[in-house]
Amino acid sequence: MSSQVKPRIAADDLARLSTLRTLPNLVKLPAFVALMLVLSWLAWHTPSSVVRWSAYVALGYLWMSMVTFMHDATHDVLFRSRRLGWLFGIVTMIPIFASFTAFKADHLEHHRYNRSPRDPDAFTMGKRGPVDFLLFYAYAVAGALLSFVHFNFIYPCKRFNARQWALHGFETLLKALVYWWVLTSAARHGVLAQTLALWLWPIFFFSLFNSMRFIAEHYGTQWNAGPLAGTRTVLSNPLQAFFWNNINLHIGHHVYPGVPWYNLGQLHHLLKDQIADSGALVDRSYVAVYLDALLHGPESAPRLAERLKNRAKRDELHSPTLTPAHRAP
Repeated sequence: MSSQVKPRIAADDLARLSTLRTLPNLVKLPAFVALMLVLSWLAWHTPSSVVRWSAYVALGYLWMSMVTFMHDATHDVLFRSRRLGWLFGIVTMIPIFASFTAFKADHLEHHRYNRSPRDPDAFTMGKRGPVDFLLFYAYAVAGALLSFVHFNFIYPCKRFNARQWALHGFETLLKALVYWWVLTSAARHGVLAQTLALWLWPIFFFSLFNSMRFIAEHYGTQWNAGPLAGTRTVLSNPLQAFFWNNINLHIGHHVYPGVPWYNLGQLHHLLKDQIADSGALVDRSYVAVYLDALLHGPESAPRLAERLKNRAKRDELHSPTLTPAHRAP
């Protein structure tokens, strides 16, 4: 395996893939919002518990879709206007209680120091002590709660400058006003419990989906080896890729974060050989990667090196004619 491989694609290809287009977002965003409204109406009015809970799960899944749009706003590639991207990010994060200002700063730092000791998101790597285990499995179960604490309090206190504090304060005030209006209006109309159920259960299911996605993106990849080898792509089914806006093609995103979601498929095709040369991991299932992570728990450098070595041997034994970019456990 080669570490710190520097990817290259033709300048013309990169310029083409980095060009922002209005139509994909103009079509998809309203369609997803409309679907969420339909599911919300259904969950509110149906007498069937099965239908209601199915709607809650589906809404949680679609919140993951909205967060992947927000993720593009973080990189200023959702809209041509950065201000519109900021507005979208802030509004999208209101229902899930997290600060967009903090998420943006944290996420860009994650890209800068991906899978290294300075990566703020590399909490899966440690010494496998009691705290490592507690944090790892707590995130799997209650990722939304931990994200609320991290993005609203811990990260701002550690990293923010005066400008970021001002933005964070504005965003927090806006959230408080929205929460106050929603909850007091619901209480006034005698539907507070129903409102909280429609709000909080989908966010809980979103949290489970988000934890699975988040851990699968980097868990078990090479440590301190750059964006190619330190990131995983999941060749998920087309439906999953559609609803989660190609976030599964995560290697390409980390290599060229200026490429919007609708061009990540083309980018993956152009990078496929370089992905293979880097020894990067390409798997076929979020669920399989996530269950493997839950089974083995938090990482340590020695265990990671041993697991990667064993995986390389297993892949060579089972698929000797395939390149690493086409292998999966």
